Amino acid sequence: MGESKILIVDDVAENIQVAMNILKEESYEFSFAKNGEDALNILKVNSFDLVLLDIMMPGIDGYEVCRRMKQNPLIMDIPVIFLTAKVDIDSMTKGFETGGLDYITKPFHANELIYRVKTHINLYRASKLLVQNNISLQTKIETQNNRISSELEENQKDMIFMLSELIESISDETGKHIKRVAEYSRLLAYYHPSLSEDDVDIIYYASPMHDIGKIAIPSKILQKEGPLTEEEFTIMKQHPSIAHEYFKKSKRKIMRAADIIAYEHHEQFNGKGYPRGIKGEDIHIYGRIVALADVFDALTHKRIYKEAWSVNDAVKYISEHSGTQFDPFLVEIFEAHVNEFISFSKL
Repeated sequence: MGESKILIVDDVAENIQVAMNILKEESYEFSFAKNGEDALNILKVNSFDLVLLDIMMPGIDGYEVCRRMKQNPLIMDIPVIFLTAKVDIDSMTKGFETGGLDYITKPFHANELIYRVKTHINLYRASKLLVQNNISLQTKIETQNNRISSELEENQKDMIFMLSELIESISDETGKHIKRVAEYSRLLAYYHPSLSEDDVDIIYYASPMHDIGKIAIPSKILQKEGPLTEEEFTIMKQHPSIAHEYFKKSKRKIMRAADIIAYEHHEQFNGKGYPRGIKGEDIHIYGRIVALADVFDALTHKRIYKEAWSVNDAVKYISEHSGTQFDPFLVEIFEAHVNEFISFSKL
């Protein structure tokens, strides 16, 4: 830490000189002031390991200097030893109440001055070192926690990718449906003024899980050519609730988002969707976003049970169902940036 720095404050120059002569063998670095105002000014621009402070001075006395030091967060921890010829109970009590740590009587006894100064400087430096070590330890812990959190999040993303690939392999949603829905969802979130950058990332990584519940739907229904019967469609409509059962206990943010999306992406703005028939803003914004993204992609790409629509017809469908099937504000975003959506539809 280098040489210890001591500020000596006394209105009698001879007392300052005596203290410096006694302490000079310890290789301290000294500054001095002859009144309280000068001492406080010096303390504003210099750092010290100890202040030797006379009590009785003209103007601001030692008690007031100490009191002001303890009110300043930048210098409040510097130890103060009072220098005084007057050692009575009231004076000592007042000194301790203002924040002083010790007293040294004048005239100075060399050994007393040397050892008390050394003791308080060592304690102060040990305290500073402890604080620094605690900060370093806290920083290390935070860095480690951030690394672990990052690794867990990456593991979530890897698992989502693998599960999404599995869903594509067992359903009719071949090709890059999941990738396109993620890109559409990210665009809608990016242009939504109420969503943050974190929301944009979360919805991008969570949206591929929107149909994870289909893993429990019989393949003969998932891969059926042509329309589903009423009974088959009733079974198909169970996949959001099935996904919710998978995800609802997770505390991880991406998994929580995946739960919302999988559970709500078939809800409609007018309340006529499924599985719960919730409507408007009771549907989470993540669910409303993926609802639009999923339908746009489903319309513009071939499925076992249907041919692909033209992009223009799909855009027209989205616009015509604003306020009924889809959130009207999201439809406005879609229409304002439709060329970007069309570019991703070609993936």
